[in-house]
Amino acid sequence: MDKSKRITGAARDQLAAELKATYEGGASIRDIAQSTGRSYGFVHRILIETGVTLRGRGGDTRSKPRP
Repeated sequence: MDKSKRITGAARDQLAAELKATYEGGASIRDIAQSTGRSYGFVHRILIETGVTLRGRGGDTRSKPRP
């Protein structure tokens, strides 16, 4: 994917749906940005536009409770 090319219209909608599904599947914004060749800010902005509830910083906080 050419990261310098502006994405609009149906292509942007399709990319947004793919990014949303990937994020909701557990991938981090940084991982998505790296795998797509896009910036963190671009991925973050697209996710916000799709209405995704972003996870908090620091990874999965729902892991096993400490003993």
